[in-house]
Amino acid sequence: MDSWVDIVGYFGSFLSAITFFPQVYKAWKTKSVGDLSLTMILIVFTSTLVWIVYGVAKGIGPVILCNAIMSVLVASLIYFKFTFKS
Repeated sequence: MDSWVDIVGYFGSFLSAITFFPQVYKAWKTKSVGDLSLTMILIVFTSTLVWIVYGVAKGIGPVILCNAIMSVLVASLIYFKFTFKS
């Protein structure tokens, strides 16, 4: 890391990425995802993949980190959506 700006970038990236943790945890515990929009989940998943490609192409670590974490969490919600009875 080159400077405090990089630290801020990674910290902001981490905070953005964990926004889906509570939803994934709740869905896993309750085995309920009926209120989640599959369309919204698929849009978020697609956007994270696009951002990962962008981050890799530009070499922007915080963008890669944030979206890699988010893609795993959103993929979990997609899995839950098709696995759990709504």
